[in-house]
Amino acid sequence: MIFLLDEKNPQAPFPPVERAEREPNGLLAVGGDLRPERLLNAYRNGIFPWYSEQQPILWWSPDPRMLLFPGKIKLSRSLRKSLRNRPYQVTFDRAFTKVMQACAEPRATTDETWITAEMLSAYTHLHALGHAHSVEVWTQQKLVGGLYGVACGRVFFGESMFSRERDASKVALAHLCRLLARWEFRLIDCQVYSGHLLSLGAEQCSRAEFCQLLRRYRDAQAAPADWSDQNITEGW
Repeated sequence: MIFLLDEKNPQAPFPPVERAEREPNGLLAVGGDLRPERLLNAYRNGIFPWYSEQQPILWWSPDPRMLLFPGKIKLSRSLRKSLRNRPYQVTFDRAFTKVMQACAEPRATTDETWITAEMLSAYTHLHALGHAHSVEVWTQQKLVGGLYGVACGRVFFGESMFSRERDASKVALAHLCRLLARWEFRLIDCQVYSGHLLSLGAEQCSRAEFCQLLRRYRDAQAAPADWSDQNITEGW
């Protein structure tokens, strides 16, 4: 049975993730809102919102879960060449809203997006509070790639990425992994399986294993709220 959330109480607990549906995989609850308290409560318990423009807010906790451990990212030979030779500049938290807007743009396979105006507003608010972060990839002051997500303790929840030039989103992910490894983050939640993420070193684990890791690291000493002064310049 899918749980109906109380819209008036953003601090109301979510049902246990074990109650999520098997089909569609991970659907747990419907409704509520995207206020910071509810969003952070969701992430802390292995739950995230994902829905389309004409749908109510849908909350998910799929099984299995796709995870990337920052120190295990796979850098192919071509990606290493891009990291060394392409004229990319990488920044953090310099253009959060622009990154989200770019992630919401139509893709080659579909014109639909789950990054609604409501989502954009909610995560921009989370960013202002120091919980949501972005990585930007630039060429001659033009934004050509990036990603964004939410940090909770030493866990980073990846939400979406985009690329307008070759390997730009992969470059963003590589820099994110290096920064998170420096801060001793333990995992990046990639949510659901994709061959693209698998090729970069992500792996699947059971929801129970993921939640065990999450409980262990979600309250660990956190990174700074503002990442905009970070710079990854080490050689690749």
